[in-house]
Amino acid sequence: MGDEITGNVIRPFQLESSNLRGRIVRLDNVLDHIIVKHGYPKVVSQLLGETMTLCALLSSMLKYDGIFTLQTQGDGPIPMLVSDITSKGGVRGCATFKEERLEKIVSQLGSFSDDLDESDDNHLAQLLGKGYLAFTVDQGRHAEIYQGIVELKGASLVECVQHYFVQSEQIDTGIKMAVGMRKGVWRAAGIMLQRLPEEGGNAKASNFDEDDWRRAMVLLESCTEDELLSPDLTGHDILLRLFHEEGVRVFAPTPMTRSCRCSNEKVENVLIMMSAEDREEMTVDGEIKMKCEFCSTDYIFDPLQIETMIKNVKKDS
Repeated sequence: MGDEITGNVIRPFQLESSNLRGRIVRLDNVLDHIIVKHGYPKVVSQLLGETMTLCALLSSMLKYDGIFTLQTQGDGPIPMLVSDITSKGGVRGCATFKEERLEKIVSQLGSFSDDLDESDDNHLAQLLGKGYLAFTVDQGRHAEIYQGIVELKGASLVECVQHYFVQSEQIDTGIKMAVGMRKGVWRAAGIMLQRLPEEGGNAKASNFDEDDWRRAMVLLESCTEDELLSPDLTGHDILLRLFHEEGVRVFAPTPMTRSCRCSNEKVENVLIMMSAEDREEMTVDGEIKMKCEFCSTDYIFDPLQIETMIKNVKKDS
């Protein structure tokens, strides 16, 4: 069976011997372009890569037609990490950080240098602070927005997600993830395994099931960061290395693309909704400039044209 050499795909799979289900995510040039475009410090780039990988993994659990968003909000030097992915695989991500506070924390920790080791503890509490991790599914105006929230608690974003599944969904979930640079390119990969209940059944039905789960978790943990991030291994290769004795069944992948939904019209609408005082404050040298935080595209407007548009809107209404 053929497979992708690099990445930018979400690929579901199933272990035939135990009926455990999972998915593997690989990101390479899509992630690299987003990170390089932003020019964040390395620790921010690493955490954004983890957020984007988890966003892809979690979204693939759901059947939805719209946008899945994963976002952290905290009071630390990195107050926000956010990634979203459309049901068609369009992904984007961005972060905010407070430069002076971040530099101070990084110098104290000493583990996030230019020679970042993916195995280092992410020191989540120091970097993100107290706050929450939220999952949101938005299927448009004709459907309710679904949201799950969990406290930022643990040493990593993976631990936060696992805590959510145990606390809110009662679903056993194992995740192995890595983010880093290989051959000068930012790459990320993640594998998630879950023990889902049969319809009307219990996910923890027997000791045999428990043995299956423990064995699968041991195999998952044996996967190394070098394997996950290797440009020379396909997702199919990795799954076969880990689970060949379990009878791994691999399904068709969903491709991921770099996709931002900003537009000149959307930014215009934001400006129109602002107060005249806010627009005046934003005007510099006769221009209003706004930047999309996701794709770093600059939008430049003539304030007089915006005022004319506002008058026309009022006239039409």
